[in-house]
Amino acid sequence: MAVPPKPKRAGPGAAKLVTRGLIRACPACGNRKIFTRWVVMAQECPGCGLHFERIEGHWIGAVGINTILSFVTLAAVLIAGFVSTFPDFKVVPIAVAGVVVAVGAPTAFFPVSRTLWTGIDIAMRPLEAHEVNWPVVESSLKEDTEGHDTHE
Repeated sequence: MAVPPKPKRAGPGAAKLVTRGLIRACPACGNRKIFTRWVVMAQECPGCGLHFERIEGHWIGAVGINTILSFVTLAAVLIAGFVSTFPDFKVVPIAVAGVVVAVGAPTAFFPVSRTLWTGIDIAMRPLEAHEVNWPVVESSLKEDTEGHDTHE
């Protein structure tokens, strides 16, 4: 006997999910009150009830995004430092700038990497019927098309 597939509902499109993730908002409904501090994220969205850690190991993708963004930023700072001081490289200022970026970039990118990854995850594995309060999600989609954002 075949098991019927779990019902799914239409949620935000991939572009909307990624955009909401980039502004530290819930990818499903756009609620921006999901962080209590810069690095402290609620377990569930207060708007639509989405549990952000959808599966065990969910945050590995966010760690990957944070690592990539941090390394790209560090590489850009180091390259800019060496190019701007060529041919007499100023090693100490470049090293100090590198250390500041190596410590600061992961902290700065942390919240964005979490919401962005959740948006990408939802784009790859669409929301299931039981994961969110669908009237809230559908309402956020209508508000977006009307040019309103009540989730700030």
